[in-house]
Amino acid sequence: MDHKPATIAVHAGRPAHEPDQPLNVPITMASTYVAGGDKEYGRYTNDAWVAFEEALGRLEGGRALSFASGLAAVATLLDLVNDSVVVATEQSYLGTIGQLADLEARGRLTARLTDFSDTARVVKLLERLDGEVALVWVETPTNPGMQLADLPAVIAAAHKAGARVVVDNTFATPLIQQPLALGADIVIHSATKFIAGHSDVVMGAVVVSDDALWDVLKARRDLLGAIPGPFEAWLALRGLRTLHLRVERSAANAATLAERLGAHPAVAEVRYPGFGGMLAAVLPTAEQADLLTHSTSLWVHATSLGGVESTFERRRRWKTESSTVPEGLVRMSVGIEDVDDLWDDLAQALERLGG
Repeated sequence: MDHKPATIAVHAGRPAHEPDQPLNVPITMASTYVAGGDKEYGRYTNDAWVAFEEALGRLEGGRALSFASGLAAVATLLDLVNDSVVVATEQSYLGTIGQLADLEARGRLTARLTDFSDTARVVKLLERLDGEVALVWVETPTNPGMQLADLPAVIAAAHKAGARVVVDNTFATPLIQQPLALGADIVIHSATKFIAGHSDVVMGAVVVSDDALWDVLKARRDLLGAIPGPFEAWLALRGLRTLHLRVERSAANAATLAERLGAHPAVAEVRYPGFGGMLAAVLPTAEQADLLTHSTSLWVHATSLGGVESTFERRRRWKTESSTVPEGLVRMSVGIEDVDDLWDDLAQALERLGG
């Protein structure tokens, strides 16, 4: 029976409905297993991983693999590229950009960063690189500029050029977009963010629809040891159980705040894609943006996102952030608090700017 995403989030990956079975998969703290079965060793599998992977895989419409972090997942995917081109969103997550730069410096690949909100530019670039591209790496919305890509058009152009398509779905989550259903080959998540959702887990995940590719990535994970701990996987699965509720609330809050920020005279620009719990407010100067992020009591100045609490930061405080990101851009991860309390906290901070 096909179920809606909210039902899948709650029920997938649970033990069978049998007498005395627990409702949740227990945490199995095991580095090794008695020989002769399918498990053998703790680097190969764990019941908590399997349950988490079943739930996330069903939400994304594919087969999932969990990793020690989002960057461990990124590294595993990029490890498959050798002497080829990777075309990526220029405002991709800093860790992704950093890994691409490192691999390029070591002669492993050539990275071509471009603006994926300009579909015609991306298509022309892929046409010029026909046969040379191994991966097309898409973030939509981008982190932190909140730019959107036309996924069907980009996927079609990438496949025509002979490339696989990776979509970072961390911001949107599978509740808002399912890239595999649009033809993407691989979906990647920093499960640290919205999937786990409580700012207490570092974990990553990859989802694919091709069994052969899943086998390759599983073998790479086994070899590299980029595995999550059992407790982290259990926490991530517990967080995923309320993903639909958290995303619904944070998205409603974000839409309200985007409208109110857009009407405030101290804010030069608001970037909100119209869905999800992420937005960006652009202040006229870096100094004003910094003052905003240090003048609140509810909003937390922090670099991560996707938790139940609202966090924000001026992204250009990181020296390696893309120069295409405005100096005054404040990335805002909207939590599930009362929206009027969140706005009152922002409004008093904006008043300090003289707006």
